[in-house]
Amino acid sequence: MSEKFSLPLIGGLLAGIATSLCCIAPLVLLSLGVGGAWISNLTALAPYRPVFIVLACAMLVIAYFQLYETTDKQRCEEGKVCAEPSTQRLYKKLFWCVVAVVLVAIASPYLISIIYG
Repeated sequence: MSEKFSLPLIGGLLAGIATSLCCIAPLVLLSLGVGGAWISNLTALAPYRPVFIVLACAMLVIAYFQLYETTDKQRCEEGKVCAEPSTQRLYKKLFWCVVAVVLVAIASPYLISIIYG
């Protein structure tokens, strides 16, 4: 379960971060004191933002079904790490943390415009 589950979860996290690169990366770099005309090139990813959003949501849906599906195919053999209840709880907590990061990344352009008005 761990190998099957970690790939969509990591993919969802990376796609979620990629959705916010056009907006958050220039803001973070400017906040750190990095400046220059080249920072405006970071907004080149803005047209691909919908693709990253769809990719992040698809990966999270796959991870959700792999995590919460209880068919015999998804069950771990006795004695493996993924069969431990504590590991399953950790995966579920990690999944919901990644969902929160992806939602913040998707909403970041709107949040930034509200904050900096």
